[in-house]
Amino acid sequence: MSLNTISTNFLQLQCPSPTLIPKSHSRRRTFLARNANGSEPELSSNGYPSPPTTKTTPTPFPGKPEADVVVIGSGIGGLCCAGLLSRYQQDVIVLESHDAPGGAAHSFQKKGYKFDSGPSLFSGFQSRGPQANPLAQVLDALGESIPCASYDSWMVYIPEGEFLSRIGPTEFFKDLEKYASLNAVREWRKLLDAILPMSTAAMALPPLSIRGDWGVLSTAATRYGPSLLKSFAQMGPQGALSATKLLRPFSEIIDSLELKDPFIRNWIDLLSFLLAGVKSDGVLSAEMVYMFAEWYKPGCSLEYPLHGSGAVVDALVRGIQKFGGRISLRSHVENIVVQNGQAVGVKLRSGQFVRAKKAVVSNASMWDTLNLLPQEVIPKSYEDRIKTTPQCESFMHLHVGFDAEGIREDLGIHHIVVNDWKRGVDADQNVVLISVPSVLSPDLAPPGKHVLHAYAPGTESFERWEGLDRRSAEYKELKAERSEFLWKAVERAIGPGFDREKCEVKLVGTPLTHRRYLRRNRGTYGPAIKAGQGTFPGHSTPIPQLYCCGDSTFPGIGVPAVAASGAIVANSLVSVSQHSQLLDAVGI
Repeated sequence: MSLNTISTNFLQLQCPSPTLIPKSHSRRRTFLARNANGSEPELSSNGYPSPPTTKTTPTPFPGKPEADVVVIGSGIGGLCCAGLLSRYQQDVIVLESHDAPGGAAHSFQKKGYKFDSGPSLFSGFQSRGPQANPLAQVLDALGESIPCASYDSWMVYIPEGEFLSRIGPTEFFKDLEKYASLNAVREWRKLLDAILPMSTAAMALPPLSIRGDWGVLSTAATRYGPSLLKSFAQMGPQGALSATKLLRPFSEIIDSLELKDPFIRNWIDLLSFLLAGVKSDGVLSAEMVYMFAEWYKPGCSLEYPLHGSGAVVDALVRGIQKFGGRISLRSHVENIVVQNGQAVGVKLRSGQFVRAKKAVVSNASMWDTLNLLPQEVIPKSYEDRIKTTPQCESFMHLHVGFDAEGIREDLGIHHIVVNDWKRGVDADQNVVLISVPSVLSPDLAPPGKHVLHAYAPGTESFERWEGLDRRSAEYKELKAERSEFLWKAVERAIGPGFDREKCEVKLVGTPLTHRRYLRRNRGTYGPAIKAGQGTFPGHSTPIPQLYCCGDSTFPGIGVPAVAASGAIVANSLVSVSQHSQLLDAVGI
């Protein structure tokens, strides 16, 4: 059995963490390098803050150009990895090409509006104990917390009608009875009765206990095995048999329950798509079972971080710095330096060499990491596997700042528009997610205003945009054409008081925007690896001392998954003793 198989069997996407860490730790001097002149970044031709280019004056490097571990990229996975390594008292530096940390989760400002660039649907920040999600667990280990606003519903616009969908064990039954059928009610109840007991097994092992070597037998199997066995025993023979499907596509559980109602099948596909960018036949059952436990158990709620998704990034950065780690922004990694067959550091675009005494960790995608390596050191099998891994499509984004006058006061934070069930939730321009976070965090917009982010996740083809000049009339015309469905969805959701012509900020993002700002190969959402047809790669590589974390590695795409991947890499780079001490310190 491989170590990746062990980790896969142990980690079912989200779990625990409670008490704060002891404060008896040494501190090293920390740095967070930003623009050399401290000014707001210049704007590009499409209105978004410009990312660094070859013409940008490099930011002075923060401190000595070496560390125990060099982390490439400051996405959530990279920050979680660096934070835990700092907590383990490893000397860590994170190198970020952009002017701001956070990767796809970074925030940016324009004309007094603060926008989320990526994820906005969160839960589990306040969770504690053995069933907290991976990001909450990392934050807890770093002694950080995130103030959140709680809510329990989102607006849904589907072919059958529009309604306020509430999470929880009973509210959704009312919607099903009104917009679907009594048969849909019966099937939904049958689904909840079958999978909620499975969540005990799916959440039995804390993500922070997982590592990528045989030490996992000590930190996870021995430590938490009894509780896992107990959870299986409590489920009974039938439940335990069902739990064996946790690593199979969720559609297999649906089929085994003989759920055939069209509305139920469509709704489950929508939830799968929101969670992982694939339909129910491509998402791991473990991910869906956990999500159902988070969204449909008594007393559950969704959470939005006050001050925006950037607050999550800020908390991780504070945690890194608290324990002596460093972050260097506008530090574009040109290539990974390999000597005597192993990764020894990186070379920046400025020409600066940064030595890694123990390891280099890439938070870039698998395709971008491959491009950072010298061709002569890449094993052909490794290169072929990466080049043949299918990619998810890219995004269309709409960032808008508008006046709240005339807008209904009960406007919710989240709105989901599905135009046509028959086309499938993963069809081109069919599903739109809309977030108006200023509803819960008014400081994101000037007084009396709202900030809005609408996007189509992972359904926009890069080929349509490839080779276009971003300053050309053709590009601008295509942006207007391809963003029209986003505008129509926004107008439907916000209501008659909304006028796109009066918006104070209007930004349209395309796959080229995604590639440029996030340094993502072809602007991709991530690997299109379906459950049951393949597995996400582990975290080690054929190059000694080179590791990877993020959405190109196990467990996959999504905030909880990438947080878990960063934690696994950090744990793998320290001794079992250090790892166990951290688990003791955070009380899990």
